[in-house]
Amino acid sequence: MKLLAIDTTEAACSAALLYDGHIVERFEIAPRRHSELILPMMEGLLHEAGIGLAQLDALAFARGPGSFTGVRIATAVIQGAATAADLPVLPVSSLLALAQGAAREHGASRVLAGFDARMHEVYWAQCVADADGIMLLSASETVCAPQQVPLPAEGRWTGVGGAFAAYGEVLQQRLGERLADSYPDAMVQARDVVQLAARDFAAGLAVSAEQGLPVYLRDQVAQKKA
Repeated sequence: MKLLAIDTTEAACSAALLYDGHIVERFEIAPRRHSELILPMMEGLLHEAGIGLAQLDALAFARGPGSFTGVRIATAVIQGAATAADLPVLPVSSLLALAQGAAREHGASRVLAGFDARMHEVYWAQCVADADGIMLLSASETVCAPQQVPLPAEGRWTGVGGAFAAYGEVLQQRLGERLADSYPDAMVQARDVVQLAARDFAAGLAVSAEQGLPVYLRDQVAQKKA
């Protein structure tokens, strides 16, 4: 299996290549430079591996939710590349990829993943690991006020993402003893996107380029002044 995945969900920009059972990644925190960096990252990984774009089995991207601009960039880049090379596409939840990073880095098996959605809201998901340590959504992704996030099942959960940086005290009060620990500085990485994409590809979930669509969770992108 040969897969190339990208992420431009938040401030970080990354690309990862899965080939010969290994994952190589390029990652940089570079706000407002996603469109400048992502194509060179992709091309550099392919060049180093000696692989042409058309030799890949599929392309993957973090499809949101997240920054509206960032999600649009990733969608456009992957749709364009997939169309040019006639490759299928694997859209991967950005929140699920964030949770996969917590499983990889901290051994977490139950994760509450959240981004700061601005406008006093968070993008939120509850994720649990399967028998292979790969994350699954255990409830629908949502956007809501931090004091209204859905309470997870009993047990101890790991919190990750910018939602905990922006609203840590509110979320701690809401979640109480269910929140075992939190990593507010955690960001999506393409290496986790590609791992989730590999599972989806094996399950036959790849779609055509035009079907690889972003997920915003809400249509309003800014508050209107009265």
